[in-house]
Amino acid sequence: MTTSTRSRQNTRARLLDAAAEVFAEVGLEGATVEAVCERAGFTRGAFYSNFDSKDELFLTLAGTVGEVRVNTVRARVAEMAAEGALAEGCDPTELVREIMDSGEDDRLGVMLMSEIRIRALRDQAFGDAYLAQEREMVRSIAQIITDIADAGLLRLRVPAEAAARMLMIVWEGTTVRGAMAAQDAVQLRHAGGEELGRLVQLLIEE
Repeated sequence: MTTSTRSRQNTRARLLDAAAEVFAEVGLEGATVEAVCERAGFTRGAFYSNFDSKDELFLTLAGTVGEVRVNTVRARVAEMAAEGALAEGCDPTELVREIMDSGEDDRLGVMLMSEIRIRALRDQAFGDAYLAQEREMVRSIAQIITDIADAGLLRLRVPAEAAARMLMIVWEGTTVRGAMAAQDAVQLRHAGGEELGRLVQLLIEE
């Protein structure tokens, strides 16, 4: 990796971190390019050399939140497999609860995704970009489900991508309502895991 590439990656990372901080304070509409640049310590030129617009910045931030979530789940599944927790005869619903309890979802992430969905509802182009990003997320979740199924631990009643989409929808709905109820990060993950555990019972064959 060249020095210029590392510098560009560092700039993007600092802009994304600044965007998350500004968003937490003033929301999506209030998080202007100027405010993000000031927080990150960069000029508008540095911003526009990395992102075409504020929309692209926040879509990238949303994708980062989703990627962290999926990678955390994937890593936890790998750990459990190494520990023998995914052996034949294990309880899939308990596994789901344990996996989701180890995640990194928090109230800020829930708020960010909720505001981005509202933006997607109001703007067709933004909505199309959001849905494309969501499809990638579903495919990633489906691959995790497929890997577990291929290990012989469960048989699905529906295709893996359909299961992944249902799991994602239930998780999002549960965490949004939990955030409304002022649940903290641990409570959000626990409540989401409980609901996903119930859904898994319906999605797998006995």
